[in-house]
Amino acid sequence: MRVRQRKGHIKAEVAQTSKCPNCGAAKRAHRACPECGYYDGEKVLTTRAEKKDAKTESGDAK
Repeated sequence: MRVRQRKGHIKAEVAQTSKCPNCGAAKRAHRACPECGYYDGEKVLTTRAEKKDAKTESGDAK
């Protein structure tokens, strides 16, 4: 019973999200937006959709 009382407060928390100012998608605080790849007004990530578009434009699609 003591172990259960001691560990009773340990639980998973729901991640807090905010709205991306660039595209409006939900994103976690202090992280780049997974939808558009922007963080603090700068493009820092290449998204999967952009990689897919670049691949099809170059003619490498199978």
